[in-house]
Amino acid sequence: MSSATGSRIVVTGATGNVGTSVVRLLSEDPEVGSVLGLARRIPRWSPPKTEWAAVDLASEQAELVGHFSGADAVVHLAWAFQPTHDPARTWRTNVLGSIRVFEAVATAGVPVLVHASSVGAYSPGPKNHAVDESWPTHGWPDAAYCREKAYLERALDTFERDHPGIRVARMRPAFLFKRESASEQRRIFGGRFLPGPLARPELLPFLPDVPGLRVQALHTDDAAGAYRLAVRSDDARGAFNLAAEPPVDAETLGGMIGVRPVRLPRTAARTAIAAAWGLHLLPASPHLFDAVLRLPLMDCTRARAVLGWHPERTAIEVLEEFLQGLQQGAGAETEPLRGRKVG
Repeated sequence: MSSATGSRIVVTGATGNVGTSVVRLLSEDPEVGSVLGLARRIPRWSPPKTEWAAVDLASEQAELVGHFSGADAVVHLAWAFQPTHDPARTWRTNVLGSIRVFEAVATAGVPVLVHASSVGAYSPGPKNHAVDESWPTHGWPDAAYCREKAYLERALDTFERDHPGIRVARMRPAFLFKRESASEQRRIFGGRFLPGPLARPELLPFLPDVPGLRVQALHTDDAAGAYRLAVRSDDARGAFNLAAEPPVDAETLGGMIGVRPVRLPRTAARTAIAAAWGLHLLPASPHLFDAVLRLPLMDCTRARAVLGWHPERTAIEVLEEFLQGLQQGAGAETEPLRGRKVG
């Protein structure tokens, strides 16, 4: 992909949790000549070899072809998690906006598209063993996030059929965390008024142990490393599972922070979440909770074999860093990642 001046990479959603890590890694890559970050709001952050452009993918007037023209690859990360009470609005950004990106990639003649799919695209699956990329991707239909990720998997099936000359890689990471994302993720999933210090173990009398609540985690920088490899490798086609070991459940988390797990029935946990969500006290919907309980564990053999990728941090190290970030109100110099403790 490289030329005398290095490759030109465009990144959508470049100021969020994943985008900031991807942009930083690409800007440090000697084979990359320039990075164009697209975001709704231009940040103060200025990594090397990086320029910015303001683009709102929810807008039908979003100019994408001009930004993509001459690019060696487009890394599509843009995603809106909120508002969960207005799924039509997230659909406009996430699904219709993504389809605009795919169409613009084809129109501009970009040879490589790396798309941010997710473990959330997978149909319900096992918690006692891992599945590979052939597991069905129909999502959990009640959860907007999963529904949208699964729909885009079908859209990419059609895109690849119609544009066989474009190399498409679909990255399916587990839940992604880093210290700098703590404030953003607290606002997205816990709400603006949930104070980060509540993550202090000594303030928790017990840890709810809900049946099925066993998931995988990954450091955002490790995921970004896989994205960079997918951009550079001519063999990187199709889907790639991305996760760190070990899988995390209440026993693992309780042992990590020194808090005793206590069994809590699914119905009790869901009822509490649904009540808080219905009162607009909790941004994360009970439908997403339902999906998390059903997500399969992922086998990442293909990412190791094809990309040469492996995570540098364990899931325990990832969560320890994230919890520290929560307590400290950590953030970064972009609007989505701004640090903020309460309110």
